[in-house]
Amino acid sequence: MSAEDLHLFRLIATGLPIEAVARRLDLSERTVRRRTRAACDRLGVGTAIEAVVWAAHRGLL
Repeated sequence: MSAEDLHLFRLIATGLPIEAVARRLDLSERTVRRRTRAACDRLGVGTAIEAVVWAAHRGLL
């Protein structure tokens, strides 16, 4: 998982909606959704929450 992915999932883990995550990262909502989906695909998980749990279990968050 890249540093950018970790930052994205840290923000998601705080409970922020995608719109707020996009504003904090200065990206469009579509870009955030696309990056989230791509990171989930790389990890082999179905949702962003599963990715957050995956990273948390490995001590990355």
